[in-house]
Amino acid sequence: QVTPVESGGGLVQAGGSLRLSCAASGRTFGGYRMAWFRQAPGKEREIVAQIAWNSVWKNYTDSVKGRFTISRDNAKNTMYLQMNSLKPEDTAVYYCNRDPPQNDYWGQGTQVTVSS
Repeated sequence: QVTPVESGGGLVQAGGSLRLSCAASGRTFGGYRMAWFRQAPGKEREIVAQIAWNSVWKNYTDSVKGRFTISRDNAKNTMYLQMNSLKPEDTAVYYCNRDPPQNDYWGQGTQVTVSS
């Protein structure tokens, strides 16, 4: 089964920054709306940011507005999430997928841990 590959996570102090990457594997990103999702321990997976196929439209969950920026490079079949001013409540495993998500296209995710 081919799934996307997320990377760029790590351990960072509150107020720090990370840049996540999502590389398509087996399925093209082009022409599809994409999104970043996250799942914190003991919580359900939630959508964090969405981006239209041509990057004209972007949307963010309220808790990350003004701090996170979603972008994509269709030529490279890659999507990004720039995360600034990180907070401990941003700690989660971050995933990428099409939007709406395809059930058979979840990758391993990348762990983001923000210490206080």
